[in-house]
Amino acid sequence: MLATTGSDKPTQKARHASRLLQFGQGQSSAMKPSNPGAKILIGLVGGAALGMVAKFLSQDAAWLTGFVDHVTVPIGQVFLRLLFMLVIPLMFSALVMGIQEIDVRRLGRMGARMLGYTVVVSLIAVMIGLLLVNWLRPGEGLPDSLRALAAANATISSVPKPLESAGVSLVVGMIPDNPVKAAANGDMLGIIVFALLFGIALSFTRTSAANHLRATIEGLYDVSMTLINGVLKLAPIAVGALVFTMTARLGLEIFVHLLAYVGVVLLGLALHMFVVYSLSVRFFGGRSPLAFFRSVRLAMVTAFATASSNATLPTALKVANENLKLPPHVSRFVLTAGSAMNQNGTALFEGVTVLFLAQLFGVDLDLSQQLTVMLICVLGGIGTAGVPAGSLPVIAMILAMFNIPVEGLALILGVDRLLDMCRTTLNVTGDLAAAVYVARGEEQAERRSQG
Repeated sequence: MLATTGSDKPTQKARHASRLLQFGQGQSSAMKPSNPGAKILIGLVGGAALGMVAKFLSQDAAWLTGFVDHVTVPIGQVFLRLLFMLVIPLMFSALVMGIQEIDVRRLGRMGARMLGYTVVVSLIAVMIGLLLVNWLRPGEGLPDSLRALAAANATISSVPKPLESAGVSLVVGMIPDNPVKAAANGDMLGIIVFALLFGIALSFTRTSAANHLRATIEGLYDVSMTLINGVLKLAPIAVGALVFTMTARLGLEIFVHLLAYVGVVLLGLALHMFVVYSLSVRFFGGRSPLAFFRSVRLAMVTAFATASSNATLPTALKVANENLKLPPHVSRFVLTAGSAMNQNGTALFEGVTVLFLAQLFGVDLDLSQQLTVMLICVLGGIGTAGVPAGSLPVIAMILAMFNIPVEGLALILGVDRLLDMCRTTLNVTGDLAAAVYVARGEEQAERRSQG
């Protein structure tokens, strides 16, 4: 990724892919990803059980209030604040690195085709998720008294809401007049736009100082990943504390809605996988969807098992070259870039999660606000780390933007392992579908140039 000439670009990409593989498989002790899925589930169940016992035995007891206020709430808040702390450095560095993978300056047509495909398909993914949440409404039904209690006990203060504008005003408002101020205020759109523009400019700048800057930003990403892996080691205890607080105050009714949420996410992922990708492969890739899914099943299984797009990259490359018979230069470029930026499943998951928690806690988001959520999820997908739980800091910041209690993230963490495995499978399959589309486009372009 730090190459200055076209000849050594594949070598740098391979080196970057190898480094990312270490994230996913834990081969580097310094950057070994924390993936405590079973422990987090135990924390969720244990916290819920203890919270219900405490609620049953000590209704309105002063000791329970003191325990919640001075023990479980502070533990949960420390964890949530650590997530917030990592949002800006992780998103900025991941977005810039994602743009560098495209290498807009050198790859031109293929890069533009990949970027356009990613944006369109990600938009479709988020739209599917938002339509399902608005139709099935998995978060509705919680009594108003419990919603008010939950909102009253939220202790993470919200950041300023995005401007409620549309059309030209919305486009103008997306461009920050001061990126440092945007970061301080939690202006997600402003941060994303600045990082994208910065990454594009850096891709066009080929000087020794710019190369050092690329290495520095890559180092910032590595350090941010080390930090988030460390924070996630606290997740089982933090989830237990946060869920204890919720169940001690709200009861178990909230878990009925959690099951409905899981169903909506899985339904959305399935629709995108077997409808959108099938149509894409058939009409844009010129291939049989059944043959495509049969050819990529090894990569899908690997993605499901590892819950990491980066860890699945070598398998995806093998599948693309040997089973799909794609040109090696196309598969290398699309799959390497896709593992960093083509996160359709993650974008869908983030949109559904934000709207579900908004419904659960009675926060009404109008159409313009939902469109803002959709835009952030699409653009933020480029800056989401392709490792387990990489989307959590982004979701936390979006929740704060719309004054949705961030404490609800504890519920999502309890079931995130299964959802992470499923959305990673969608992400990897989407990378391979994109590679089929780009390969066909390159083939047609070459025929036109020869004819």
